[in-house]
Amino acid sequence: MDKGKFFSGLFIMTGLIFLGTMLPKAVKDFRSFDRIVTVKGLCEKEVPADKVIWPLVFKVVGNDINTVYSEINRNTATIRKFLTDGGIADSEITVAVPVISDKYAQEYGNNDRTYRYLSTNVVTVCTGNVDTVLALMKKQTDLLKKGIVVGSENAWSNPVEFKFEGLNEIKPGMIEEATKNAREVGEKFAKDSGSRLGKIKTANQGTFTIENRDSNTPEIKKVRVVTSVTYYLKK
Repeated sequence: MDKGKFFSGLFIMTGLIFLGTMLPKAVKDFRSFDRIVTVKGLCEKEVPADKVIWPLVFKVVGNDINTVYSEINRNTATIRKFLTDGGIADSEITVAVPVISDKYAQEYGNNDRTYRYLSTNVVTVCTGNVDTVLALMKKQTDLLKKGIVVGSENAWSNPVEFKFEGLNEIKPGMIEEATKNAREVGEKFAKDSGSRLGKIKTANQGTFTIENRDSNTPEIKKVRVVTSVTYYLKK
């Protein structure tokens, strides 16, 4: 007998026996990959706003355009002083170009044309000193005492905006907590189903959302993230 063919046959036979022994385990392991569970983890956090945009809108009326401009300049200077005395830096204040309408030049409109010129003016504060702005908002009556009425005609025109721009600082911790919560849910599911939680198959960080905690305190924000994690289940 050819020894080469003999050993070749022996190796092949040994390999087939080994394969036959390992195949059931391989099939079992392969099927275990089909057993998965997808869970979600939530993390919410309340944070104070770290930026505010505060438009102070005032109107000036009159029949003489020069007088109107003088009143605009006087009121603007008064508002600027009110802000700087209250702790707002001059660099955080911007003054928009006045919007002046001539009622006599309007073809359409109501019959109330007591004053020919109407000027809408906006002085805007943009700052990270949110507490300073909140304190000044409570003192707006100081401007009213000086004959300056500050405010918009409706809530949609020139609203005060409170923002939170420090998301990157808290994002890692929130993702970690959301993922931890997701694992706790997964472990409970695995226990209830008589399984054990395995490795992560896929994970989706989810989208961060930032919104007002409620309509009365827009300076307090609620940050929210939901993660979705898929785990393998083991017997």
